[in-house]
Amino acid sequence: MARLDLQLLGYPSLSLDGRGVELSLRKGAALIAYLADARAPVSRELLATLLWPDADSASGRARLRRTMHRSRAALGVELFAADRDAVRLAPTLDVHVDALAFEQAGDAGDFEAAAALYGGDFLDGFALDGCAAFDEWAFFRREALRSRLAQVLERLFENKSAQNDHRAAAVAATRLVGLDPLSERAHQHVIRAHLRADDRAAAERQYEICVRVLADELGVGPDPETDAILRDAAPAGGNTPHTLYAKSQGLHLAYQTLGSGPRDIVIVPGFVTHVERAWEEPRIRSFLTALSRRGRVIIFDRRGIGLSDRVGAAPTAEATAADIQAVMDAAGSRQALLFGASEGGPGCLHLAAEAPDRVAGLVLYGSLAKGCWAADYPFALKERQFNAWLIRMIRKWGGPVEIETFAPSLVGDRRAEHWWSGLLRTASSPAALKVVLEALRDTDVRHLLPHIKAPTLVLHRRGDRAILFPAGRHLADSIPGARLVALEGDDHWFWVGDQEQTLSEVIAFAETLAKQPSG
Repeated sequence: MARLDLQLLGYPSLSLDGRGVELSLRKGAALIAYLADARAPVSRELLATLLWPDADSASGRARLRRTMHRSRAALGVELFAADRDAVRLAPTLDVHVDALAFEQAGDAGDFEAAAALYGGDFLDGFALDGCAAFDEWAFFRREALRSRLAQVLERLFENKSAQNDHRAAAVAATRLVGLDPLSERAHQHVIRAHLRADDRAAAERQYEICVRVLADELGVGPDPETDAILRDAAPAGGNTPHTLYAKSQGLHLAYQTLGSGPRDIVIVPGFVTHVERAWEEPRIRSFLTALSRRGRVIIFDRRGIGLSDRVGAAPTAEATAADIQAVMDAAGSRQALLFGASEGGPGCLHLAAEAPDRVAGLVLYGSLAKGCWAADYPFALKERQFNAWLIRMIRKWGGPVEIETFAPSLVGDRRAEHWWSGLLRTASSPAALKVVLEALRDTDVRHLLPHIKAPTLVLHRRGDRAILFPAGRHLADSIPGARLVALEGDDHWFWVGDQEQTLSEVIAFAETLAKQPSG
């Protein structure tokens, strides 16, 4: 059996049985790359459309046949197995693909091996003139793999730091900075690693790089925590909580805890989060810090997002409820006040209905019971509108996607816009985002609402553009005893806009529960 090694991380290349082979046919190289990454038969029609978009069906299929024939002749081996409708790489080939090996190593928790396998971005520098669909596929695949690399490097940094291998931790963190030079969190990782390795000069150089980049690109200075790391030589990571991992249905979920008090408060997030990068946004840090003075705050990344595993089932309401329980168990919390933000609300409702003893109370912020429109639920987008919005989100990937919807008050704030863009790229990928938002679209927990026994507070901004205010009013009207508080403003994110009103309502609600037994 011939061994075919494909390098897709970087400019594509291949070797047969250890011999480098030059394939001058760009369409042939693109075809092999696409089939290798697909790991399954692909229809002839789709391949012809990807590679010869301007040709009619018959001409495109003919060109596909010629390209397959010429590729076989150039390499001197049977490359393809095909029938009338589909093509795949020949089963007689022992195919090894670096991109797939990278993903498999990351899934297995071998972060050092995964980092070593990532030699460059997917099909870096390779494009096909006039083949927009192929180039779009390569772009989205590239973004997904870069997102996985960020996750791998963060986990590798954590592991090497825990092993006191601070020079290796600095290498991992430096690669993180290379992925996103404006991520102050990544610069902080490098500075800390150098300090722990007793290399203050290197730490000071990294600090100077961070200051210069932030000033040149965003016109801002460093965060006070970055200054404090060097000033105090803080070895334990400053004021940011340490990231821990819970296990839920075979998946690892990243979570953090901060503060202490009579009540555990679990923040159940919206569609995209990252427990590490959240601390780069001063408004989030301010909100969580203030809340942690009244109770122990537990934050986590839902499955498929952030530092949690990117494999497994979509984050449905049922899956999110299981994840909440797993994180509570890992944190030693028997019962908690759940703060369900936006898409996190349905998972909180599911847990409150199925395991009421775990839920001391519910705060539903900017949330909803159903993801899309129905005749008896006119508060959401129709499915066609939702799908069009999802496509727009994906096509705008790489920038501050829909910030004008989620946080109108932050439009034009360069630092906030960059933070949001970086969070999206680090915490998710276009394909992962699609899965998450499709799960939201298909959500419907209305049947659970009459069965909710936990005290419930519904907070919703009157001008919310992402989830309309009537959706919040519907929750309050449908949950027995729920109280609705209409907040002023049009920002959807709870940490943007008037934080004080939101915090005061949550804290007052938590205090009404404080005398109840707590886990």
